[in-house]
Formats: sequence, C-alpha cells, structure tokens
Amino acid sequence: MSQKQYGILSIPVIVAALGYFVDIYDLLLFGIIRVPSLTALGLTKEQIMIDGEKIIMWQMGGLMIGGVLWGIMGDRRGRLSVLFGSIILYSLANIANGFVQTVDQYAWIRFIAGIGLAGELGAGITLVSEITSREKRGIATSLVAGIGLTGAIAAFIMKENFDWRTCYFIGGGLGLLLLILRISVFESGMFHQVKSMNVQRGNFLMLFNKAERFKRYLTSILIGLPTWFVIGVLVTFSGEFGEHMGIVDKIDPGKSIMYAYVGISIGDVLIGFISQWLRSRKKALYVFYAITIVFMILFFTTQWNGSAERMYWICAGLGFGTGFWAIFVTMGAEQFGTNLRATAATTIPNMVRGMLTVLILPLFQGLRHITGDYITGGWITAIILMAITLTAMISSKETFGKDLNFVEE
Repeated sequence: MSQKQYGILSIPVIVAALGYFVDIYDLLLFGIIRVPSLTALGLTKEQIMIDGEKIIMWQMGGLMIGGVLWGIMGDRRGRLSVLFGSIILYSLANIANGFVQTVDQYAWIRFIAGIGLAGELGAGITLVSEITSREKRGIATSLVAGIGLTGAIAAFIMKENFDWRTCYFIGGGLGLLLLILRISVFESGMFHQVKSMNVQRGNFLMLFNKAERFKRYLTSILIGLPTWFVIGVLVTFSGEFGEHMGIVDKIDPGKSIMYAYVGISIGDVLIGFISQWLRSRKKALYVFYAITIVFMILFFTTQWNGSAERMYWICAGLGFGTGFWAIFVTMGAEQFGTNLRATAATTIPNMVRGMLTVLILPLFQGLRHITGDYITGGWITAIILMAITLTAMISSKETFGKDLNFVEE
C-alpha cells in the first residue's frame, strides 16, 4: 500500500498544531484559574484544595472515557470525524463553564469538556503520522505538540487580563473558529486503504485479547506517567507545596503552569530532533527521564524556605524534562496497525491523563495520609511512578523509522 506523503509544514500539520493549541488552552484552564474561580464561588482556602482536586479528577475521568469513544470512532469513521466532533463538544462545554454557579455544576461540565478534549491529540497525531514520511514523522509530531502546548501560555495571559468566566468563553470561541480551518484538512490515505480491507477497525477489545498486543498497549501508557504527575500534582499544587516548604512568597499556580508549559513546549520540539539525531525514540526518552528526575530532586530538596521565583523556574525545568509528550504519543501510534491506530493513539494519552484520577492523585493522597506529611507523600509518589515508568520503557519496543502500513490481525 502507498499514499502521497506531505511535508512537516503542510496544512494538516499546521491545523493539527492549532487544534492542539486550543485543546491545551481548554485542558489546563481550570488549573490556571482554579483559585480565583473557586474563590468567586465562595469556597474557603481548604475547600479550594479539596474541591479543586475533585474537579480535576472529574475532568480526567472524562478524558479516559472520551479517549475510548473517540479512538473507536477514529478507526471506524475516520480521523477527521474525531477532529470535528471533539472540538465541537469541548468548545460548547467551555462556553457552558462560563455560567457555572456551584462546584457540582463545575465538576460535571469539566467532565463533559474532558470527554471532548480526549479526541484532539490522538486523532491529530495519528493523521500527521500517517501522512508524513517515516524519516520526518518524529519532527512533524513534535512540532504539533510544541506549538500546541503554548496554549497553556495563552491561557495564563488570558487569566491575567480577563475575568475567569471570560477566559472560558474565549476558549470555547477559539475552538469554534478552528472548525473553519478544519474544512481544509483531508483524510489519511492509509485510513481510506484499510476501509476497503476485510479487517476489524476500531475494536477496543483487540487491545486486550492478545498478550503481546496488551503488553504493547500497557507499556505505551506507563511510559507517560511522569507527565501528569508533574503537571497534575507538583505544578498544579505548587502553591500548597510552597506553603509546606515554608516559602513565604505567595505562589500563583497559574504562573507555575505557564512556566512549566514554556519548558514543555521547548522540550517537545527538541526531542523530535534529538530522536532524529539518535535515530531512536527510546534513547531520546531516557535523556528526558533523566532531566525530569534531576528537577524532581531539586523540587523536593532546594525549595525549603525558598522563593516563589525559584519555584517557577524549577517548574519550568520539570516541564522541559517532561517535554516528551509528542514522542510518547507518536510511539503509541507507531506500535499499532492502521485498523487500530487511532484507537490506540487516542486512548493512550487519555489513559495517562486518567491515571491522575485512578492512580496518581489517590496514591499521593494515600501516602500523605499514611506519612502524615504533604512533602513526604509527594517524593515517595515520585519514586514509585518513576520506577514504574522506567520498567515499562525497558520492556517497550523501539519504533523509530517503523513502516506504518500494516494492520492488526
């Protein structure tokens, strides 16, 4: 099977990058405006922490469910159906978010937004992976992520200049505007080819019915765990960590997220070129894991009685170290055949996001309860998650330069 291949700056790559920009803006907006929005709803400082965790867990739960739904649709109906449907859902949900009056309303709408947000990255990376050459695939997907992740910076800028409700309206409006650009995007040739073949498409259960394929799927998820521990715990709750570390300066979690995502954006572009230079996805990931570990150590050892500025810069370093999101998702797409690729590539990143709800936050909450100390719970959680991730990476397969014209039986 063959198809026309496109350059790394083709229209589908650019539109995928812009779509991910809006996706990240909406995905991280709650973390950035968590404190002012919940304060405006009348919550106390303690309630802001407890209900903030609850709302994030609902959003991430929506991402897990949405990842499965959109992944199946991507393999059965096409990559473009997901790119259109998901952006409509999360754009409307974000507009609705601007009208919430209670925590329960907030949680439910973030859950719906999470379902919508789940489709954007996986479908975009799948489409870009299938239309670019195997030699340039890593660079193209890194550009999508690197450009897209700057949506977090835009969200912080909006938070600094507009009311929190207006920030949600802006996010929803940006998504609806992007629909116009999506009209110019074409479907993957590989998907058109596999439609004419007598194979199952988008069967989610196929990821579990063979031990070897399930292992590929599980390791593809576990290698991404550090990303959402860093963003969902260390960065989002940097203000709470700062208080327990004796930092007198008031830490703005929104600013921490902005610094982290500047680092992530730079890292996500660089890792594509590093992977190309090393001709290995795994070696590039090991480099970035090492950087993440270094900044985790700095986070837990150098912050005591420190400053807000130091916290922001360490968050930037943590962001840079976890700037492997694009390569991690690309590896997921490269692991599976065309008839199952969108299902895998869409569910894998959303399972990692969902791990914040089912593993990362519960583990952190449990350990800080057992140890009786917020900081101790944090660093023990970091050690456990990095050990799981490194074990998964060791057993995963190299996918650099892999031909994607194959199907799963």
